[in-house]
Amino acid sequence: MKVTETNVKDVKIIEPDIFKDNRGFFFESYSVSKYNGIGINSNFVQDNISQSEYGTIRGLHYQIGEFAQGKLCQVIKGKVLDVAVDIRFNSPTFGKWCSIELSEENHKQIWIPPGFAHGFSVLSDYAIFMYKCTAPYSKKDERGIIFFDEDLNIDWKVEIKNISEKDKLNKKFKEIDKDFI
Repeated sequence: MKVTETNVKDVKIIEPDIFKDNRGFFFESYSVSKYNGIGINSNFVQDNISQSEYGTIRGLHYQIGEFAQGKLCQVIKGKVLDVAVDIRFNSPTFGKWCSIELSEENHKQIWIPPGFAHGFSVLSDYAIFMYKCTAPYSKKDERGIIFFDEDLNIDWKVEIKNISEKDKLNKKFKEIDKDFI
């Protein structure tokens, strides 16, 4: 498998080894020993799958405290732009973000450790998005940053059509608490 570091400290792009033949393809989407070998020594406790239509943005979400989540993300069907924003106040890349297209064709994954806000936009007609989490969902520890924050200036590469009412109420980046120091 190929691992690429991003412009944001500790976020990794993972390209699994794909084995193709006349029947289709096969790849390991996760192997504890292989992922430990690349520095992802996390205990995944929850898998999530969402389906969304073109123009949907989900995010930017994160959790704090003991429920802070690391996420290993991939797309099962369709194509998304996946975004990670560093919200670790002591990080050399605090306030920086990176993005990658994840699709059913490229089979790429992104590892987003705790201390990052995460979101994605759907670039295809629809997408099925899957991610493994290092902590369970906790409503009281959930936080968010508004997707159109002018300080972050994220290009979601889509005509925005669908945003949840909850995500429309998220804080601006400069208003977030120092939960990750």
